[in-house]
Amino acid sequence: MIETMNDIMHPGMGAKKDLAFPHAPIGWTRDAALERARAEGLELGDEHFDALRALQGYFARHGPGAGVNVRELHDALEEKYHEKGGIKYLYQLFPGGPVAQGCRLAGLEAPAGAADKGFGSVV
Repeated sequence: MIETMNDIMHPGMGAKKDLAFPHAPIGWTRDAALERARAEGLELGDEHFDALRALQGYFARHGPGAGVNVRELHDALEEKYHEKGGIKYLYQLFPGGPVAQGCRLAGLEAPAGAADKGFGSVV
C-alpha cells in the first residue's frame, strides 16, 4: 500500500537495495532477473550475476542507455573478461548477446546498436 507522497513520486525508492548490486537500477531485484532469465530459457549462476553487476556498474559510470556507446561497452566487457575468454565467454553466458540480453536481465536499456537477432531483430 502506498503511504506517502514520496512513494507516489519515487516508486521503488523505499525498497531495500541489494548491497551486492550497488549500481542496480531502482526496482531491479535478483528475483526479477532470475524470473526473466527463466522465461528466456536461461538459468543464472554466479558468473551471470558477476556480468550483470559489471553491466550495471558500467552504466552507472557512463550514464543511461542513450549515452552509452555500444562499441565502447563491448570493448570494456572484452577487457574485463579477457582472462576468461572475453566476449566469447560472455556469449556462452548470454547466448542472446552479452549486451542485449545482459542489459535486459540487468534491468538496463540496451544502447542503440545492440541487436539481439534471437528476439526478432531484422537485418
